[in-house]
Formats: sequence, C-alpha cells, structure tokens
Amino acid sequence: MVRTQVQLTEAQWARLKAKAHAEGVSLAELVRRAVERFLEEEGEGYEGQARRALLAVGRFASGQRDVSEAHDRYLEEAFGRLP
Repeated sequence: MVRTQVQLTEAQWARLKAKAHAEGVSLAELVRRAVERFLEEEGEGYEGQARRALLAVGRFASGQRDVSEAHDRYLEEAFGRLP
C-alpha cells in the first residue's frame, strides 16, 4: 500500500470516524472503499450508468397508476417548477 495524506473538514472527519466505528473498520478502510467506488463509477461511463439506472426500473411502487403519463406533474408537485 501507498501512504498518503488528505485534508478533511472537521465535520467530514467526525462523520467518517463515527461510520468507521459503527462498521468496525478503520477510517482508512472507509476512504479506500470510497476511492474504489469512485474509480469504478468513473470507469463505467454512460453505458454503466445507464445499466445501473435500468436495474432500478420496477423496484419501487408509488401507488400511482399513471406515473408513466403524468411523471412531470408528480415531479413538479414534489420538487417545484421544472426548468
């Protein structure tokens, strides 16, 4: 392994430290996992992002029967006027 230094805000450090403690791993291990995930996502490009998005299709139920037709209205209700 290569040793390196990064600077974090106190809030970032505290949140990472708490998460590491909760998961029973070191802060360094959490950082390595985050870097690996970032590199994997960067390497996927559009095709990988599209594949991941398609994996989410059909996994959630809104309770609405017309989402495919009225999605813009539902988004506007949830998040305000769309650009």
